[in-house]
Amino acid sequence: MEITQDKHSANQASIKIKLNEADYQPKVEAKLKDFAKKSNIKGFRPGKAPMSMVKGMYGTSVLVEEINAILSESLNTYLKEQTFKILGDPLPQNQDAAIDWKTQKEFEFDYKIGFVESVDLTLDPKIKATKYSIKVDDKLINETLDNLKSQYGNSTNPEVSEEGDHIYGDLKATEGEFEKTVSLDLTKITKKLAGKFIGLSKEAVVEFEAKDVKKGQWEEAFGLSEEESADIDGALTMTVKNINRTETAEMNQEFFDKIFGPDEVKSEEEFITKVRETLQANYDRESKVFTEEELKKVLTEAAKVDLPEAFLKEWLLIANQGKVSEADVEKEFPIYARQLTWSLISNEIATKNEVKAEHEEVIEKTKQMVREQFASSGLGAQMEDSMDMFVDNYLKGEEGQNYMNMLTSIQNEKVLAFALDKISVKEKDISIDEFKELLDK
Repeated sequence: MEITQDKHSANQASIKIKLNEADYQPKVEAKLKDFAKKSNIKGFRPGKAPMSMVKGMYGTSVLVEEINAILSESLNTYLKEQTFKILGDPLPQNQDAAIDWKTQKEFEFDYKIGFVESVDLTLDPKIKATKYSIKVDDKLINETLDNLKSQYGNSTNPEVSEEGDHIYGDLKATEGEFEKTVSLDLTKITKKLAGKFIGLSKEAVVEFEAKDVKKGQWEEAFGLSEEESADIDGALTMTVKNINRTETAEMNQEFFDKIFGPDEVKSEEEFITKVRETLQANYDRESKVFTEEELKKVLTEAAKVDLPEAFLKEWLLIANQGKVSEADVEKEFPIYARQLTWSLISNEIATKNEVKAEHEEVIEKTKQMVREQFASSGLGAQMEDSMDMFVDNYLKGEEGQNYMNMLTSIQNEKVLAFALDKISVKEKDISIDEFKELLDK
């Protein structure tokens, strides 16, 4: 057997494997002898059929099977011995070339591979990153309180509409066939247009123009789909069928219990403190995730990993077996490339610095996830006795892939924490509005 490598570029190469008769024939002969012993061919006693007949019946299929096995094993062994990191899977070349399995004694197979030579990243203060912390301010507290009081208030159906109501009615184009019953949220349209819907009773008819509705308001305020709103134009009417109003809830014990459970808080002061703590905990998680994603970008840029893009696009197309088109691959490739690059960087940092996730950490993180899921349903306390069963069932799910995903998640967290300790980090407090602006960039 002869294996040769021809590098075409810094991250792509061809592998050529040549096989002669001595490489495969002993295994083929052994397999055919085993077939002959077990064969049950009409006209012959079991295991007594002539070898020539067995070869004629099974020789070609056994030859193909053994050569494929030799190719797979030898190629994998060869690639493991290389210093570079293989990406994707080797792609067979010249698959349409004719092979005469009956008479051919020597075979030659070509494969295309993509790789990166190394991931070179030194973690030191020259690399600069920002650690964000979202601060819950009074403005956010007041907005949250208003939303909660509105959400948990009593619903009524008044005779006359007011600012902030929902108007249930029939929307119809003056010209054309469009007609639909909708529920209009007056807080989601312009004040000028909302003014036309205030002071109305049932069966009142409001006339307005499609241009009075701003972009996105057909969907957000009227509840229409993008397809439905696309062709709406000109004059419209809406006939009021009902008026829905949510009265603001009072800050009393009943309200406190609805939000946090019976007797968790017993005064308005305790309630506001609990709201602040809950919001801060939620935004701490969000700012942690955001900081980690920004750090990944910083480290990815610092490492300057040169991916074999052409090879990877070809491999993704073939590996997905017709489930995606070239256009799909082109569209999604930037996301895939970022994820792959980070995976290479994370594994390199973990290997060099002996950073790894432990089994006990996987168990504990899964328990935390299960607790959070049940807490949202109000069943957290009752589930503790069955926690081990829930954790075990989850980690065995998807043929063990859930366990591997959790293991990878923990290692990533530890790698990022390790990196943050080595590089230059500036801490920055931001408001929720500033955070939203960062997300929109």
